Amino acid sequence: MASKLSIDYEAIPVTALNCNFRKKLGLYLNPTNAVAADWRTVAEMMDYTYLEIKNFEKREYPFEKVLTEWETRPEATVANLLSILEKAERKDVISDLKDIIDDDCRKYLERQLRKPVQVPVVDSCGPRTQELEGITLCDDPQGLTPETFDAFICYCKNDFQFVHEMIKQLEQTEYNLKLCVFDRDVLPGTCVWTITSELIEKRCKRMVVVISDDYLDSDACDFQTKFALSLCPGARSKRLIPVVYKTMKRPFPSILRFLTICDYTRPCTQAWFWTRLAKALSLP
Repeated sequence: MASKLSIDYEAIPVTALNCNFRKKLGLYLNPTNAVAADWRTVAEMMDYTYLEIKNFEKREYPFEKVLTEWETRPEATVANLLSILEKAERKDVISDLKDIIDDDCRKYLERQLRKPVQVPVVDSCGPRTQELEGITLCDDPQGLTPETFDAFICYCKNDFQFVHEMIKQLEQTEYNLKLCVFDRDVLPGTCVWTITSELIEKRCKRMVVVISDDYLDSDACDFQTKFALSLCPGARSKRLIPVVYKTMKRPFPSILRFLTICDYTRPCTQAWFWTRLAKALSLP
């Protein structure tokens, strides 16, 4: 069945490429090469900065880390990876690994076709439907009208004061937006990761990411951000909006550099901050 599937590389994410491909690609690109383009050239073409590339050099297998970071970006499709390799004049890599790439892509497409029909799941706690019920304050206990939101707010506890300001400016004004703030809106006693995924994917139109130095150390924020990015290839849905509200000492997260940010730290644009953010969250 898989062999009959036509392959549109543009529609297939790099995450479809398996370990065997990644290992062999690393064998081509990791060694320093004075003639052919190595991993550093490819990383630069993936829009990594000089400092980021120097940081990758500390790794034993740098390109594996480069690829793992890059694949979280919306543009990380198989087509774009092949285009980068071609522009780097590494057609030898494409030629030698073409069969493995095609095989992985066909397997990915086949898995997509085999996705099971949604059915109720039964576990030790009793029956659960595919749409999780009773997880937020205003949820219908019967699951008939699950609560929805304009935006999920991704934040760490040290930034909660700014989240309060966000609630004041966006919910309690003429903008009348509805934000999903985990500590306020989610009922206790549920699995954090399951509920977070449900809210981001099915209950919230967009996600606001409050970026700070503390954000960079938060496993929960890291999960939420990467999960949201995986849902919006090419950022066509404008699903994720980064917000910076105070000066950072550490580098801005590389996986978000391709997105336009709302910057509260610039006095000259502060007056427009809430209007821009509210307008972005109000889009269909």
